[in-house]
Amino acid sequence: MSEDETRHRAKMAKRKALQDAEVAAKTIEKGLLIVNTGPGKGKSTAAFGLALRMIGYGRKVAIVQFIKGAWATGERTALARFDDLVTFHTMGEGFTWETQDKSRDIAASQRAWATAATLLADPEIALVILDELNIALRYDYLPLDPILAAIAARPHPMHVVITGRNAKPALIAAADLVTEMSATKHHFAAGVKAQQGIEF
Repeated sequence: MSEDETRHRAKMAKRKALQDAEVAAKTIEKGLLIVNTGPGKGKSTAAFGLALRMIGYGRKVAIVQFIKGAWATGERTALARFDDLVTFHTMGEGFTWETQDKSRDIAASQRAWATAATLLADPEIALVILDELNIALRYDYLPLDPILAAIAARPHPMHVVITGRNAKPALIAAADLVTEMSATKHHFAAGVKAQQGIEF
């Protein structure tokens, strides 16, 4: 073994020991509140990745979409194949600039929240995804405090993911994990349209 390989092996052994000690020190197990926010692409996509991971372990997932309308998406079609494990509620009226009707958007958000509140109380569900809830909160279609209270009162092992831009500071403070998706570059700016399997 060369001197360079020997140094590398020693360095990696030291790093492994530190990493193993850090992992061993983590002893808390709890349901997480996860927030995917920011101007970049991938917030809902990441949430659906977690749904797939849960399904892989045979655990139940519930999804409530607050803004998106009933148009067909690849994730909904794919997850429909696991109807014994996944419930999918698309309850929005479409993007706010399409409806142009605040009272309709508020009513749709309230209906979606009523469904979400029921799901958050179900101890059989391992993961609840509240897709684009941040948009409804941003436009004050829903009050934040009752939502935070319902999330805090959920069954202990349940994980919750909330997606959408402009997460409220109080939601970020309550979360266990917050990921900010940045917008470094997007093909839409170069004139590329939304494409099946990528955007929907």
